[in-house]
Formats: sequence, structure tokens, C-alpha cells
Amino acid sequence: MRSRVTMVLAVVAVLLGGVLIVPAAYARLAGDDATASGGGGGGGSVAAPAPTPPPPPTLAAGPVSVNFKGEFFSWALMDRATGKISGSKNMTSTSSTESMIKSWFAADYLKRLGDKELSASAKKNITTAIRDSNDDAANLLYKLNGGSASIKRMTSTCKLTDTKPGKVPGYIGWWSFTQMSPRDAVRLGDCIADGTAAGQKWTKFLLDEMSKVRGSTAAKDQKAKSGGGRWGIIDGLPASIKAQGPVSIKNGWTPLMYDGNWHVNCLAVTGKWSLAVMLRYPQKNGLAYGAKACASVATQLVTPQPGAALKVPQQPLGKL
Repeated sequence: MRSRVTMVLAVVAVLLGGVLIVPAAYARLAGDDATASGGGGGGGSVAAPAPTPPPPPTLAAGPVSVNFKGEFFSWALMDRATGKISGSKNMTSTSSTESMIKSWFAADYLKRLGDKELSASAKKNITTAIRDSNDDAANLLYKLNGGSASIKRMTSTCKLTDTKPGKVPGYIGWWSFTQMSPRDAVRLGDCIADGTAAGQKWTKFLLDEMSKVRGSTAAKDQKAKSGGGRWGIIDGLPASIKAQGPVSIKNGWTPLMYDGNWHVNCLAVTGKWSLAVMLRYPQKNGLAYGAKACASVATQLVTPQPGAALKVPQQPLGKL
């Protein structure tokens, strides 16, 4: 085909008394042909642009369905870049905070400490209150913070709108019965992570302590005044998210006699998001039941979902 076009152009050139001039577009085509056939022509093929790598996985708003049977199930997720909060329809409803609020007591103590040095005994109290959810250590921090004044500071400092003192007869004044919504819980997580709660000097220390929570839901890890609290949201996150940086957590969990329910709360925060899940369900189901519900919520919010590009369905977690 090329030879025919060249011949026609040559004839036209002779008839016009001119010089054979091959148009640039044709020259490029000819060069491409030469390159393709190994002729080493002057033209060259244009390299395809490198594919854009997919964004790293994160947690983002999306539908959540958990096979949960109990009195209360609610969750909320904050995108920390925008401050937008999404979640279940009842994410403004409240439940008792239990040990989840210990993260605030540590933050409040550190903020009030300011530029002073942290004593060895105070550091031990914070470490055991956070890593082991120790009640005695948390009670001491609560007392040093001024008791109920600390909870009032939490509400105002972190701009909580749904939080209020507990009103269960026989438990009035107990910090663990402070009522908080998942929406406020993610605000608390963000307040701790952005330095507002503990102050810039101590925030990294506190987040590091929260990333080192230890112990499982197993009976051997649960003691009268402390317990293993490394479960829930952290178990529902893929390794690709955990590898991006520390995940700071503080759960709360108590089987309460007045209503016969486990009160279970899960809170986790990273540089990108803050997630809270709050539950009440029959004690006969055990602590692991609530831990698995928290993990399931986190797994379903992972974006993009594992295998999404290949449209491979994710393996279900199974029934709770």
C-alpha cells in the first residue's frame, strides 16, 4: 500500500515539476512501519502511560449489616480529613461508656500536666489504665482530674453533643455509667488524635499507649479490676491498613446485673479516621460476641474491599 502511495506522489511531483515531498503525517506512518519491521526508521512509537496506582485502603462510609441480636447496636465513622461523620441511623443514641472513657482520663491528666515532667508513678497509672484497662489506675486519674469536672471538660473540650451523666439508680456518679453516643465517641477519638485532648507534648505518647493495648477476650485475660482489651475493630482491619501506621484503640466492656446485658464499646483512631461501635446484648452470648460485631463493622467499611477490582466476593465472617 505504501509503495502505491509513493508512486502516486512521485507522478504528481513530476507532473508539477517539483520535488517529491512526503507529508509529515505519512513520514511518521512510514517511520512506524519501519520501526515495527526492524527497519530503524526515524519515527518511534509512543510509550503507554504508566498505570496510576490505586489509593491505599482505608475506612469509608458504606452499608453495614451485622447479624446482631441484642438491645442496642450502633456505630459511627469520622473521616478525619473532612470531619464528616456517617454511621447507623441511631448513631446519636447513647450507652454507658465503661472503660472506653479511660482514654479521656489519661488525656485530661496529661493536658493539665502541661510542660511538667511525667512522674514514674503517673506514667505507670496511665500505662496500666490504657494497656490493661486497670480500674484502680483509672480511678486515681479520675480523682486527680477533679472527678466529675473531668467529664465536663471532656464534653466541652471535644465538643460532644450527646454525652450526659448516667442516671441508673444505684450507679449515679460512676464514671463508667457516663452516657455517650457513637457519634460523640468518634469525636472523642479525633479530639485525642489531633492533640486537643492531651496537648501537643503528650499526644504522641498517649496514642502510642493506646496502640499497645494488650490481652484478648479469653477468660484468662479478664481479671476483677483489669482485662485484656486488644480485640474488636483492630481484628477487623486488613494488614494493609495496619501497615500504614499505628491504630490506637480503647475498648470498654462490662456485664451489668441491672439489665443482664454486656455493655461493649469499641473505639479506634488513626491519622485518617475514627470509628466507634457500641453494643448491649445478653450476657449469655459472651464478650467475644461483641468483639466480633465490632470487627465485622470495621471489615465492611474497608475501601476498596479486598478483591473488588476482580469482583471477587469477600469471605463472610460468619454468623455472630
